[in-house]
Amino acid sequence: MILDLSINSATQIFVNPSPDTWADILRRPGQADHEQVRSLVLPILDQVRQEGDKAVAEFNAKFGGWSQTNLWVTDSEFEAADQKLDVELKTAIRQAATNIRLFHSKQLAPIGYIETMPGVLCWRKSVGINRVGLYIPGGSAPLFSTVLMLGIPALLAGCPEVVLATPADANGHIHPAILFAAKHVGIDRIYKAGGAQAIAAMAYGTETFSPVNKIFGPGNQFVTMAKQLVNQHGTAIDMPAGPSEVLVYADQAMPTSWVAADLLSQAEHGPDSQVVLVAETEAYVEAVIKDIDRHLAGLDRQLIADVALAHARFIVMPDPQIAMALINQYAPEHLILALQDALILADEVKQAGSVFLGYHSPESVGDYASGTNHTLPTYGYAAAYSGVSVDSFVKKITMQQLSSPGLALIGPTVMTMAKAESLDAHALAVSVRLDQDNQNLNNPIKTS
Repeated sequence: MILDLSINSATQIFVNPSPDTWADILRRPGQADHEQVRSLVLPILDQVRQEGDKAVAEFNAKFGGWSQTNLWVTDSEFEAADQKLDVELKTAIRQAATNIRLFHSKQLAPIGYIETMPGVLCWRKSVGINRVGLYIPGGSAPLFSTVLMLGIPALLAGCPEVVLATPADANGHIHPAILFAAKHVGIDRIYKAGGAQAIAAMAYGTETFSPVNKIFGPGNQFVTMAKQLVNQHGTAIDMPAGPSEVLVYADQAMPTSWVAADLLSQAEHGPDSQVVLVAETEAYVEAVIKDIDRHLAGLDRQLIADVALAHARFIVMPDPQIAMALINQYAPEHLILALQDALILADEVKQAGSVFLGYHSPESVGDYASGTNHTLPTYGYAAAYSGVSVDSFVKKITMQQLSSPGLALIGPTVMTMAKAESLDAHALAVSVRLDQDNQNLNNPIKTS
């Protein structure tokens, strides 16, 4: 059953939709034609690869309106940013950084040594990726919070080099909050470039920019396409990306004005953002829609949010188990369980980027300061990808060490399997050691 209401004439309430309709109801907003975006981005990547900083400066002028030839932030620019930023915002950034650092520091796991058989010791260690590049969008909403979300785990992971690229404004200036946040977490190499040209510079290098091993960070469809293309040529990226989204599952006790604010906080991200509400009754959904209309008029980004709300979905589902099945099928980037039984139903969450439990956990806290990371899989990729963590910035290297008795114990197993796969040299590598064992060649072996 479908009811037509209003935020705008396209708004619909879906009442107890059958599972075979869920995919259509929850379809994400359409992206621009993939091939068209690719055709626009490829020449940018090629030109930067061939001409380096000169091409980056030209594209900065073309798309950003500034033509500065010095593409690196100077010490004086960092100092000026510190002076420009008000004390309240600097205090907020420091507090957010403290929480993010605390949460992510607990992800640093000690090495565990496992003796799988007597004399056969295996372990794994984490090594920070040698050089990582962080992309921070600028424009109408400079995401200085993303500097914290990416910079802190990168440095905790032990990455030897962390560089940041972000677009400057028409005067060649970067938002002071981005510079302050970067300096605060320990990043002082900032490249003035936005869009696909920034991704190209990080991937291929320029005269002044060494290529990175992995690129992180959100961006528009051109940045996303650029990341996907450089990934095909060997530069790792954090994850696939699409427009941002939130799904709120609320019970009758959750104030409707709070739900409306949660939905709008995501809608104001961009015109292609999607917000979804799942609730128990039609009356509750109707009340939320009225509150959305009421809040919308007071937003600075009202026009952006209004366009995004055309993609909104309002679904009535009285049965919690069916509701959770729908939520897991959607695999939202952000999931708010505004429910009395939030902790119980949290166990049923199988596919989501980040989950906010209870009545007092707005998505905004995760976006900024609770400590969790806001760089998350979108567009359904939460079905297979995790959000950014310290693990995103490390390589996991496995190690093993065998004693002479250990090799004698496991050797027959290895030789039998190798011969069955017709890999005789694999078996030989074991047998020569067993046949010609020399106790003087033994290495000390770890015991813990």
